[in-house]
Amino acid sequence: MKIILIIAFILELTFSKEVYAQKIGYIEEVETLGYIAGQGMACGASKFQTFEMLARAILITKAPTDQVQAKGMYAYNRAKADGYYAKQVDGFFDCDNINRRFDNQLIYQITLYADGSLKMPDGKLFTPRHPYDATLLYKDRNDRSNAQKIYDRGKKVKVGKVTIQDASVETKNTNQPTVNQNYKKSSTIGHISR
Repeated sequence: MKIILIIAFILELTFSKEVYAQKIGYIEEVETLGYIAGQGMACGASKFQTFEMLARAILITKAPTDQVQAKGMYAYNRAKADGYYAKQVDGFFDCDNINRRFDNQLIYQITLYADGSLKMPDGKLFTPRHPYDATLLYKDRNDRSNAQKIYDRGKKVKVGKVTIQDASVETKNTNQPTVNQNYKKSSTIGHISR
């Protein structure tokens, strides 16, 4: 009886570590894709829309659960904003080289099928948990213009005094930014392999 319990415990530990490692790998992958997307968007890379479509397909298709997919979407968008902001801060330094590398990535060799399946350059095929209309991933948007407007609006925000109280110490902070979250839907066009 003890041996069966010990074996079951070891199997449980092994399985939970594998699941945890897969989640970490997925989130790190989409964060990396997001950061690259942000830099490509900031520099005006010519293949940005195709990259965005493929990155979102990877995000949706490789997610093991809906909860992990939601975390992945958040991680992707946050990293994308960080990548965009980093290029803004450094004055678009070296954008020519970034665009050259951005447009020659291995991600463009991925085949995206209409049901959301992905065929990787090494031949592996990933199918989504639930088939979806992959044409909805390709949106003809002006993300760079919208991001620039949000970035510029953030510079003009007037901040009032904020008082933070911790135990018996009172601190005043006048550099607390505000957040405006307005999102718009855009039209879609398809560029998908069948």
